[in-house]
Amino acid sequence: MKRILVFLLISFSTLGILGGIALFGIYVWASHDLPSITKVQDYRPAQVTTVYARDGSIMGYFFREKRFLVNLEEMSPYLVKAFLATEDARFYAHEGVDFYAIARAFITNLLAVKTVSGGSTITQQLVKQLVVGPKRDLRRKIREALLALDLEKYLTKEQILYIYLNHIYLGNSAHGVEAAARTYFAKHIKDLTTAECAVLAALPKAPSENNPFTNPEAARKRQLWVLGRMLQVGFISKQEYDAAVAQPMIYKGMADPSWTVGSWYLEEVRRQLIAFFDEDNVKRLGISIDLYGEQAVYNGGLHVYTAMDPLHQRAAEYALRAGLNEADHRRGWRGPIEQVPPAEYELFLKKQAFAPQRLDNAGWTKALILKVTKDGAEASLGNNYKGYIHVRTMGWCRTPNPKIAAASVAAIREATKVLAPGDVVWVSAVGSKGMANPISFPADPGNKKNPTTPYDSSAVTQETPIQLSLEQMPDLQGAVASIEVDSGDLVAIAGGYAFSPESQFNRATQAKRQPGSSFKPIVYSAAVDQGFTPGTIVYDTPFALPDRYTRRVWTPGNADGKFLGPMPVSRALAASRNVCTVRVAQQVGMDLVIQRAHDLGISGDIPAVLAVSLGSYETTPQTMAEVYTAFANKGVRIKPRIITAINNSWNETLVSFEPDTRGAISPQNAFIMNYLLKGVITGGTGSAARVLGRPMGGKTGTSNDERDAWFIGFTPHLVTSVYVGYDNNLPMGRSEYGGKAALPIFIKYRQVADPLYPPDDFSVPPGISWVRGDSSEDGALSGGFPCITAIPPRYDAGGDGGEDNSGEQLLKNEMFF
Repeated sequence: MKRILVFLLISFSTLGILGGIALFGIYVWASHDLPSITKVQDYRPAQVTTVYARDGSIMGYFFREKRFLVNLEEMSPYLVKAFLATEDARFYAHEGVDFYAIARAFITNLLAVKTVSGGSTITQQLVKQLVVGPKRDLRRKIREALLALDLEKYLTKEQILYIYLNHIYLGNSAHGVEAAARTYFAKHIKDLTTAECAVLAALPKAPSENNPFTNPEAARKRQLWVLGRMLQVGFISKQEYDAAVAQPMIYKGMADPSWTVGSWYLEEVRRQLIAFFDEDNVKRLGISIDLYGEQAVYNGGLHVYTAMDPLHQRAAEYALRAGLNEADHRRGWRGPIEQVPPAEYELFLKKQAFAPQRLDNAGWTKALILKVTKDGAEASLGNNYKGYIHVRTMGWCRTPNPKIAAASVAAIREATKVLAPGDVVWVSAVGSKGMANPISFPADPGNKKNPTTPYDSSAVTQETPIQLSLEQMPDLQGAVASIEVDSGDLVAIAGGYAFSPESQFNRATQAKRQPGSSFKPIVYSAAVDQGFTPGTIVYDTPFALPDRYTRRVWTPGNADGKFLGPMPVSRALAASRNVCTVRVAQQVGMDLVIQRAHDLGISGDIPAVLAVSLGSYETTPQTMAEVYTAFANKGVRIKPRIITAINNSWNETLVSFEPDTRGAISPQNAFIMNYLLKGVITGGTGSAARVLGRPMGGKTGTSNDERDAWFIGFTPHLVTSVYVGYDNNLPMGRSEYGGKAALPIFIKYRQVADPLYPPDDFSVPPGISWVRGDSSEDGALSGGFPCITAIPPRYDAGGDGGEDNSGEQLLKNEMFF
């Protein structure tokens, strides 16, 4: 017995030593090149950057991982309990590795003859996610345990739990519990109920299998298990358990405003952010961030505050779409989207999956034409829904001909001239209302001949055809840029008919086009500083200008082909007489005109040729809006701000922005220009804007062959630039002047925007006197006109005022040019 005991003692000692050596060997093997836990300690995950409108509403998000960091204090206490009960009930009892849980899992799995339970702690899971990776082998598991033990020496339990709950992936692109709460319940994490917290805690094991949207039964089963665990470990009472089990689950995601209203603005913000966070710029400004370019924008969790006003933005987008739709209708019918052979009708309609709600909010849908008569066309929309397109909705469908004005062509009276069986076309519901698209055929129940009632999708049946209006997606494009004078905010940008993956080119900020006659105020502003007044007489008579280099002769003409003889400057600008403008530019000198253009914000190497005075030099709609801010703002030009502030992920300010303002012209010059440009509205090419009923200046513009149409209008509070034209620079068609193509868009937008501001007139600065005019020359002058009686200070692009040393000039009404 003694020998046996000695043998056993030696054997066990030997085994112990060997085991110890083996364990040490395993430790050395597993811990060799053990990764650092710095990534966990210095936790800085990819976060969502949030962009805000100036009223505090959310415009949209930029992200690669949808994650919003929240502190434990901001989470529902039941959320923490749900995750602990599910993943690590002894979280506060162990030091990173729960040997009791490992032993329990080993026995459970042994008895089940398969893996049904795990023993990993939350700390180990965090190490797995952030350090060692998902690979399943013994060495990885040992390294995970060693690092977990090490991590708990440096981080508190609360810090580990905070990182875990913000980092864990919970399906449907939701990283972290806040993103998951928004994704599955349209709530913030602090507002979740116990039952909803249990649903989120059920997801880490298998996010796809337990997805509440795609597999609600599995999600419910797992939720009940989590609630049972919470009750079992004492985290909730039986009463709380029963209430949570009985709560109906309503799954819905929080609406993502990104790329809806304000898409053009949001894209411009994105572009500016990427440029701003250039590494050199960040270091030069000393901004406390170690992410640059797209990494900063998509992973930085920034809070970006912008100057976009949602009311202005919605109004600008809708006005532009409506105006382009009307202008496109004047171009005529370009034909169907496609032609479907009869044998393929059924296959095409199967793909449509039409529902009447698609036509709500002025929605459009595709229709397949089945039969056409003189009076209209029968159409199928899919899912056995039928429609009828009456010929009265096709009046605009003439054959396109840019050489013939739409007004001179008779309306279409026969549907057979427009449509044929097999045509696939866009349609809207007659009587629709909303803002998703322009409304071509609104409800008109009082029409005795063809009464139409408002469209009601809930009343639609498959037996009764829906009354439809024929539509066409415009290929004409345009832009709106609007600057608030008082704040220097760019309150709205609309860069085209529709923002989409295929169309993100922002014509408001990126398209350089000829401004046509909207450039003329720059010429007259330069002339005012050279002694011109509204009463100065200029001649609208033929003359020739030889080019000393090419020896060609240029004979400038007017849009109407006429010459009206002598007239005051006020009438020449209001009526947009080209010949008068060229004469003024010639007298003033193109060098001064170009300098004035530069002072007002038009950059680049502008050629010193007289054609520039008529707007042949290309620039953007936003730039032209900036030019006119000097007229509206007492001579001070505004380069507006788009971004007002950028904060870090904890909403601490990194940088804030102010508009770039600088003196461009004197207040006296600005007032004279206001007077002249108000004449464009009261009795010139912009007279349609009188419907707005407030003091306003503005100028139309049209480039050669009606390729570009403009209107830029302003009050003391708001400057708006509107541009219309084809991207390929084709002519828009006869009579598509600025007053017809662009001005209606301006009016529709300003009918919404102007009531936000008082109807103030432009204030009169010192140094202005009124001269009695001669009504025989121009009725607008009969009440007198302003002129500068004091020498104005010279304003340069740097914004510093100073005395004009060019010598005093007498400004006389009897000057002739």
